[in-house]
Amino acid sequence: MATDEILQKKPRLGFGLMRLPEKDGGIDIARLSDMADEFLENGFHYFDTAYPYHGGKSETAFKAAVADRYPRDRFTIADKMPVWALKSQGDTGKIFQEQLERTGAGYFDFYLLHSLDADHLKNCDRFGCWDWAQKMKKKGLIRRFGFSFHDTPELLDRILTDHPEVEFVQLQVNYFDWPSKGANSGECYRVARKHGKPVAVMEPVKGGALASFRRDLEEKMRAVSPGRSTASWALRFSAALDGVYVVLSGMSSEDQMRDNIATFKDLEPLSGTETACLREVAEQLHSAPTVGCTACRYCVDGCPQKIRIPDVIREYNAALTYGDQPRLHDAYRRIAGDGHTAGSCIQCGQCEGVCPQHLPIIETLRKASGIFDRQP
Repeated sequence: MATDEILQKKPRLGFGLMRLPEKDGGIDIARLSDMADEFLENGFHYFDTAYPYHGGKSETAFKAAVADRYPRDRFTIADKMPVWALKSQGDTGKIFQEQLERTGAGYFDFYLLHSLDADHLKNCDRFGCWDWAQKMKKKGLIRRFGFSFHDTPELLDRILTDHPEVEFVQLQVNYFDWPSKGANSGECYRVARKHGKPVAVMEPVKGGALASFRRDLEEKMRAVSPGRSTASWALRFSAALDGVYVVLSGMSSEDQMRDNIATFKDLEPLSGTETACLREVAEQLHSAPTVGCTACRYCVDGCPQKIRIPDVIREYNAALTYGDQPRLHDAYRRIAGDGHTAGSCIQCGQCEGVCPQHLPIIETLRKASGIFDRQP
């Protein structure tokens, strides 16, 4: 399908399957099924999963909640090749076949090379991922081919120049990261559009960080647009950008999903007054010394100390924003139970090596330990 065909309809809401409702330590399939039903009943159909999401359980959860319960023409599914996991020739085929079986999709409407950066690109080139993807397209197993990206605009420009066969790009786009030199949100978006590529937006609410924050800032937003949720501002910012065909949201509750559906069923671009307000809010948020973790949890599985790093960072950020409060210590103790404290970090660097945001995790854990691990 030509890239211009992808953009024929207004931006749609995509159901990101990274942060799903849980029960008894696993994905709550019954709740996910009910949420998928409501999502589809409201005219939405785009689901986004990946090989490592939820410890490798996201794809099978999609199969149980959607693929096994609906005809193939009722849903659109995007999946991704974990290029960092490729160790030998033939791994692409093995993993891809496993994904087809896990999802029960039969074919993928959108298929991506996952989380490209300078290091992962080397693996793509080494194992011939680009040519392999074109072969899968010819077989009809991939309908549209692209990649998700976490690196510099210069590298993105080079990849798109070298690989014009790419049909779309998935980028982290939100109003907080838009001017950031670390996330390169705005610059990467401009590079993608320079090459004429449609954009799938990930992290529009920055892992939930833009859904709830300082009360004074939320009150400022409500004064401008009463009745709109804080998260809806972030979704509308991304959806209004030229060339965006889907905005992905990781929805872990019915309330989140319903708020998102309401936003997209009557999608309105930000007004001039709202845009000015959002700019002020972003400036205020940037002034707070917090750590920009999106809770993707890539760092968790490989941590030898089994530290729940994103959860520790969340409480650390809350302490920086709201002050050192007893409730934050209570939450931290639940997170760090059985000795998995921030202070137990052995500084191996595994977490920093896989972090898409390139965060200084080791130093952050040291500072968090200084707040939460000290004796009362």
